[in-house]
Amino acid sequence: MAPRGKRLSTLFLLRHAKAVPQHADGDRARGLSDAGRDSARTMAAAAAERHFAPSLVLCSDAVRTRETLDIVLPALKPAPDIAYEEALYLADAKQLLQRLRRIPDDVRSVMLVAHNPGLQELAVALSDQPTGPLMARLTVDFPTAALVRFEINLPWSALERGSARMMSILAPATSAKR
Repeated sequence: MAPRGKRLSTLFLLRHAKAVPQHADGDRARGLSDAGRDSARTMAAAAAERHFAPSLVLCSDAVRTRETLDIVLPALKPAPDIAYEEALYLADAKQLLQRLRRIPDDVRSVMLVAHNPGLQELAVALSDQPTGPLMARLTVDFPTAALVRFEINLPWSALERGSARMMSILAPATSAKR
C-alpha cells in the first residue's frame, strides 16, 4: 500500500439524469426523459470544459445510467474503460464503497455512475470535511445529473469514511451558468 501523500487519485460520482416516471418493463428499464437528456448534455459540456478524464467508468446497468453515460462519454478524453455492473443498480453507500475498494491501485481516475440515495450517502460519507459550503449543499440535495469530484490520497483498497477531499459539485443548473 502506498502511504498517504504519495499518490493522488480522482473519483467522480455522477448521478443519472432525470428518468421517465415508469416503464412497462419495470424500474431498471426506465430511460431518460427529454429534460434528463438536456441535463446530461449540460454535464457533458461541463466535463469537457474541465477536461475530466476518468480512465475507468463503473456504471449501473440500468437504462437511465447507461443513457446518461452515453451522453457524457464523448466529453471524456481519452475514452475510458467502462464496466456496466448489475450490482451497482440501486446499491447503497456500503455496497458502492466496497466496489470502489476493489479498483486496482494503478487506476488513478474513476467515475461511478449510479443512483440515489446510495450515491449521495457515499459522497457524504467519503468527505473529509463534515462541514462547509460543499458539504452543506450535498447534504441538502444531490440532484439528477449532478457530479461530485473528490481527490483521494490513498489506495482504493483503503478508501473509508472521511478519507476523500471533495473538490467540487456540479449540477446542470449551476454548470450552465459557469
